Amino acid sequence: MALTMNDVDRFMASRPRLEAIAYRLLGSASEAEDAVQETFLRWQDADVDGIRVPEAWLTKVLTNLCLNQLTSARARRETYVGAWLPEPLIAGDPMLGPADTAEQRESVSYAVLVLLERLSPNERAVYVLREAFDYPHREIAEVLDLTEAASQQIFHRAKKHVADGKARTEIDEAAARRIVDEFLTAATSGRTEPLVRLLTQDAVAVGDGGGKVPARAKAFEGALAVATFMRGLFKPGKAKRDLVGGSPGIYATTANGDPALVAVLDGRVVGIMCLEVTAGRIAAIRSQANPDKLERATRAWAATDHGEPLLIAF
Repeated sequence: MALTMNDVDRFMASRPRLEAIAYRLLGSASEAEDAVQETFLRWQDADVDGIRVPEAWLTKVLTNLCLNQLTSARARRETYVGAWLPEPLIAGDPMLGPADTAEQRESVSYAVLVLLERLSPNERAVYVLREAFDYPHREIAEVLDLTEAASQQIFHRAKKHVADGKARTEIDEAAARRIVDEFLTAATSGRTEPLVRLLTQDAVAVGDGGGKVPARAKAFEGALAVATFMRGLFKPGKAKRDLVGGSPGIYATTANGDPALVAVLDGRVVGIMCLEVTAGRIAAIRSQANPDKLERATRAWAATDHGEPLLIAF
């Protein structure tokens, strides 16, 4: 049965929330968009007049599509070239979803998205629906075909796993900019000591090139190792210019609520470096360079004015 305009409008009203849920569940904007589109096709084929609570029906369909996707994604990531990192989203992207509470902001931080990869699909779904969207356990149980008690148990287990792996400090935009400025100054100084002072002793640095852009498969661990790598990364050189096709501009922004550097070349985002801050120091540097995971960021970047870059790299 063909959808009426009212039926389409009902779906479109839920679309931003569905996209935000799917992104947190999958860690990929493109996969989230695909899951929401498939949900719309299911809505199109359904007897929508018989659906008593459309929001609940759409959430259930979308979540189960994402659970299936997560199961297959785990198999695909076993053959992924190098480290797999989530797709970062630049500040202002509606797919970041609600940000009214500290819990909501934290649930979409890059650090937490990385930690969510360690959870089972069910743990991830319960955590996201409860922590980020404040669904009651009764509704989560209906979405996932669980008992309410099971949903509560899964949530507490998932929350503990996430809490055990993080100590992120929430910072405002001004503080984020200051951290980026200090990091860039240290990284381009040609010396490791200024960088070491900005890093926690157990700092890590990891990059995702997806086999399309060179990236070290194993993370750098420890302040000195990370500082040495970053000093080399920001050192100008013809080989680096040849590799990326020019000299990208480096801008300060936030991605997933964290301080971030964005590398832009000819209007295309070629890299996003997210800085995880703990107690005033940088605890982790996660860089996304896989072009497949930067398409949405490129579109978002092109839609706004960012002024002049902080520096021209390489």
